[in-house]
Amino acid sequence: MKKHNFSAGPCILPEEVLQKASEAIINFNEDNLSLIEISHRSKPFVDVIEKARSLALELLGLENKGYKVLFLHGGASMEFLMVAYNLLNKKAAYLNTGTWSDKAIKEAKAFGEVIEVASSKDKGFNYIPKGYSIPKDADYFHCTSNNTVAGTQMKVFPETNIPLVCDMSSDIFSRQLDFEKFDLIYAGAQKNMGPAGTTLVVLKEEILGKVERHIPSMLNYKTHLDKESMFNTPAVFPIYVSMLTLQWLKDLGGISFIEKVNEKKAALLYGEIDRNPLFEGIVAKEDRSIMNATFVLKDNTLTEKFDKMWQEANINGLHGHRSVGGYRASMYNALPLYSVQALVDVMQELERKN
Repeated sequence: MKKHNFSAGPCILPEEVLQKASEAIINFNEDNLSLIEISHRSKPFVDVIEKARSLALELLGLENKGYKVLFLHGGASMEFLMVAYNLLNKKAAYLNTGTWSDKAIKEAKAFGEVIEVASSKDKGFNYIPKGYSIPKDADYFHCTSNNTVAGTQMKVFPETNIPLVCDMSSDIFSRQLDFEKFDLIYAGAQKNMGPAGTTLVVLKEEILGKVERHIPSMLNYKTHLDKESMFNTPAVFPIYVSMLTLQWLKDLGGISFIEKVNEKKAALLYGEIDRNPLFEGIVAKEDRSIMNATFVLKDNTLTEKFDKMWQEANINGLHGHRSVGGYRASMYNALPLYSVQALVDVMQELERKN
């Protein structure tokens, strides 16, 4: 029996995607060749990456609106560097809402002045700051839509006349947003798209070419746009699996469908956290993430007992991030509702026994 997988990333992928991907490793397109041994410039793989790009734009509602799609290496952490390298000429504005935005700020400081418009670091990133102002003369504004570690999520994005950049690594394709508000979106694949190894970048080409510094070819978005993500050998397998996952999502009904499912999963778990006297959430309720629910036991003496119970219930990946502790249930698109119910059942059983 497959486990209920709450891993924060790499994370659960749809069963049918795993099946198709495993078949492609042995015999891709019935050509008696493995996907991972064909040329990345061959027509079969070019078709894959073109379809992945097309599906990304279609699902985000950004077709024919001036956006381009890249599949790059290095994870979102590389984008912390590349965003600043390509966009920060004099000054940039950042909202600091978690571990990953903190790291992005650190990278950006190597290229110019960074204005931290607001931060929730004072309370362990357990809320999303509000009511901040963004400098009108900044080169861009950067935010992180969902904070995987603490379990918070931005529900509202600011109106600004400067380019809006967003790290959507852990909630991309999980909820409906006005994606046209953003000038650059990036996301590591290993949450809602595929295995680790590729990073999705969706951007307007018009925001490039405005910095005065020389940008090394490998770190220049223009290079990768000109070469259509083929400047160097792309991550063939992760891109293929991402394409399969995006097709799976489209076939289900797209983001509008999966958002409703995700809201049901989150409501079920948060409802139990709030109802059950043995547990409590650790972030502001209005800022709770529908992707990553964080919670703790009120009585630490029950930890060993609870851990044994959920592990015996075939549940995986529930421990919180080392910097936060407690528990974290990551409910990405492919996680079924019945897996959340399995966790809730264990929480209720613990309550009955105590």
